[in-house]
Amino acid sequence: MRHVIIEEPFSRPARWSPKVAWFGLAVACIASLMIRFRLIEYDAGFIALGAGVGMALLAVLLSFVAFIRIWQEGRQGLGSAIKGLAIAALVLAYPALMAFKAATLPPIHDISTDTDNPPAYSRSRISLDARGGRVPPDAPPEVREAQRQAYVQIAPLTLDVGPTEAFALVQKAATTLGWQVVEAIPPGGRQGAGRLEAVARTFVLRLPDDVTVRIRPRADGSRIDIRSVSRVVQHDLGGNAARIRAFLEETSNLALAGG
Repeated sequence: MRHVIIEEPFSRPARWSPKVAWFGLAVACIASLMIRFRLIEYDAGFIALGAGVGMALLAVLLSFVAFIRIWQEGRQGLGSAIKGLAIAALVLAYPALMAFKAATLPPIHDISTDTDNPPAYSRSRISLDARGGRVPPDAPPEVREAQRQAYVQIAPLTLDVGPTEAFALVQKAATTLGWQVVEAIPPGGRQGAGRLEAVARTFVLRLPDDVTVRIRPRADGSRIDIRSVSRVVQHDLGGNAARIRAFLEETSNLALAGG
């Protein structure tokens, strides 16, 4: 007498979940690399990146449908559904962090240590060329108020050294942080102020942000103000504030170490 072994059917959503997740991961990685190395226009790159994230979300949905089918109908494919969920999580982890920042931080992209009189960007030919002819406009009062509410720690840096020495510290800090310095005007002239213009890039996608630093003399030393503006996005997700904090910390450390 032969025994007939009937295998439980394999859940179709479970079979497709890892395939869709792998495809989403590939699309997201390729899009990120193309944006990072400027092989594609930003708008098209973000669309492709969004497509990869969308595929990962679809893989998550397929995994949850598979879990339901497996629980209710006893189908096979639990391991495949878990695999698809894990791969999708790799794609969605960073966007989820960005979404959390977008929900908890104000939608601004222009941060300055001086909210009453922010440093103005240079209109010299070399600076305009570095910014693609763009001059960041002055932020409206509501943006500055939103900054004051969200980033209370962003404030000018005062040093007990002269403006010439402070200018040297600013240049060294910018170089250490990997900024592309496009113009550096030492202190002097009628107002005695110095200026540094630079292009900084975000860590993952290397999106360009425009930075200007102002060095002004004081009776007891120098005052340093910095302004950082995102060029591509309208919500910086806290990136400009983080850049300013890193710059102020680096400049302070250099001053304490004697340059």
